[in-house]
Amino acid sequence: MIQDLWYKNAIIYSLDLETFMDANGDGTGDFEGLTRRLDYLENLGVDAIWLAPFQPSPNRDNGYDISDYYGVDPRHGSSGDFVEFIHLAKKRGMKVLIDLVVNHTSDKHPWFKDSRSSTDSRHRQWYIWSKKRPATADEGMVFPGVQETTWTRDAKTGEYYFHRFFDFQPDLNIANPEVRAEIQRIIGFWLELGVDGFRVDAVPFIIEQPDLENPDQKPKMKFEYLEDFRNFLQWRSGDAILLGEANVLPKETAKYFRDGRGIHLMFNFWVNQHLFHALASEDVRPLIKALEATRDLPPTAQWAQFLRNHDELDLGRLNDKQREATFARFGPDPEMQLYDRGIRRRLAPMIGNRAQLELAYSVMFSLPGTPVIRYGDEIGMGDDLDLDQREAVRTPMQWDETPNGGFSTARRTVHPVIDDGPFAFEHVNVARQRRDETSMLQWSAKMIRLRKESPEIGWGTWKIIDSGSPSVLAMQYEWREDSLVLVHNFAGEPLQVALTIDRARDKPLVDLRVQADSQPDERGRHVLALDAYGYRWFRIGRAVPDGKIKEPGKRGAKKHR
Repeated sequence: MIQDLWYKNAIIYSLDLETFMDANGDGTGDFEGLTRRLDYLENLGVDAIWLAPFQPSPNRDNGYDISDYYGVDPRHGSSGDFVEFIHLAKKRGMKVLIDLVVNHTSDKHPWFKDSRSSTDSRHRQWYIWSKKRPATADEGMVFPGVQETTWTRDAKTGEYYFHRFFDFQPDLNIANPEVRAEIQRIIGFWLELGVDGFRVDAVPFIIEQPDLENPDQKPKMKFEYLEDFRNFLQWRSGDAILLGEANVLPKETAKYFRDGRGIHLMFNFWVNQHLFHALASEDVRPLIKALEATRDLPPTAQWAQFLRNHDELDLGRLNDKQREATFARFGPDPEMQLYDRGIRRRLAPMIGNRAQLELAYSVMFSLPGTPVIRYGDEIGMGDDLDLDQREAVRTPMQWDETPNGGFSTARRTVHPVIDDGPFAFEHVNVARQRRDETSMLQWSAKMIRLRKESPEIGWGTWKIIDSGSPSVLAMQYEWREDSLVLVHNFAGEPLQVALTIDRARDKPLVDLRVQADSQPDERGRHVLALDAYGYRWFRIGRAVPDGKIKEPGKRGAKKHR
C-alpha cells in the first residue's frame, strides 16, 4: 500500500488535555477548551496534535490507568466534543494522534475485575498470573524507589498478577490472540472517529512475552506483533501512523522498524540523552557518535526528535560519568531528580538562560527526524517541584495574566498553576509574549516556520562536517538540488570555525535567519564567527551576473509540496 509520508516534514505538538484549557470552569481541561485554542496552534505552525490519554480512568497515573478504551472521561467532555474537536482540527489542516496504552489497564477495568474474580473467569487469561511469587518479582521496576515489585498477590484468588508499572496497572497478556484482536478493535474504533495515528506507550513491554509456566525466565520479544498492528492500521487508514515510545539501544532499533513494516516513527531517546550531555559538557563528540549510531533507517521510517516530554528527562542510557555531569548541570538537587535516572524539570528553568535555551531548540529542530514539542515550552514555562514525581512538569498552560493564568475560572485547578517566582503566569504567558517581538513564543514560531521550510531535514541525507572544535556541531543536509548547512556552538563563549564544504568551495552560504551571509575565502573555506551558544542556518547559494546571491532549490521545494 502506498502511504503519504506526511510525518517526514511535520511539527508534532504534545499536550495533556486536563492541563491545556478548561472551558466549563470545573478546574480540569476539556475538549471544548482545546477546540477554542486550535487557532493558536494553527498560527504557531503545528501540523499534528498528540493527546495524552483522555479515556475514562481513575486517574492515578495521569490517565495512563485506563478503565474504558472506548470513551471519553466525563472530566474532559463527551464523545460528541471529541468528534467536534477532530472535525475542526482537520478544517485547519492539523492531524491528531492519541495515546495507545495497551501494555496495561487500570485495576478498575471490567476486564481485570472479571479476571480476578476467579481462576476460570472469561478474562483470566487476558492478564498475566502466577500461582507463586516469581523470584524476579523485585526486578524490572519502571519506577525504582517508588515501585516495590512487579508481581502483586491478589487476595481473591491467592495468585500473583504481573504489572511492569504500578500495582494498580496490571499488564495485559498480549500473547493471548483475544487481547491482540481487542487491541485492533481499539485502533479501528478511534480511526473511525478520525484520528490519524497513535503514540504507542511502552512498546518494549507490549511485545515482551513472559513464560507463564516459568515466570522467572526472561520474556521473549515478539516483534511480529508490531507488524500485525501496522498491517491492521494501514488496512483501515493508509496514512495513519504509529509513533513508538521505546527507550532502547541503537542496535535494537531495527527490530522495531521491521524494515518498514513495523512502527513508522520512534522517539530517539539515545540522541536526546546525549544531546543534554553535550549541552552540559559543551562537548559534541559523544552526540555525534549517537547520531551516527542511529543513522540507518528504512526509507519510510523516521526518528521523532524531542527535548522534553511529559515524563522525567531520562538519562539512564548515559554512562555514569556522563550522567553525573548532566545531573550536576541541570538537576543538582535531589528534589530535581527522579527514579535514580532522570530530571523532573521543565526545559526553561532547567537550562536557565535564553541563549542556551534557543540553542537547544535550534539543535532539536535541525536533527534528522520529526520535531516533537511539549505544550508550554514554546513560551518557556516553568515547573513546580513541590508536586510529586512527574507532576512537577504537568502544570496548567499559562494563557494570560488573569487568575489561574487564563487556564480556568475555577477556584481550584487539577494541578496548581505556577503563581510564584520568575516563571509565574503573570510573567510567562501567551498573551504577553504575543505582544513582544523578542519573546520566546515569537522566536519559537519563527523557528517552526524555518524548520517547515527546510524539508531537506525530514527527507534528505546528512553528514557531519568537521568543525575543528569539540564544541561545534556542523551538519549538512542534501535533498534533490537543495543543500542545508547547520552550525551550532555548544560553548558558553564565542568561537570562530573554518568549514570546508565540498559544494560551497566557490559559493556563498546564505543565512536563513539574518542578513549575515558567508563568502568562501581564498582556500575555499567558510570562516564563521559564532556567538556563545550561537547557531546558524544556511543554504548554499550561487553567484549570478548582477553580483547578488540567490537561494537554490525553491523549485524543488515547491514541487514537493
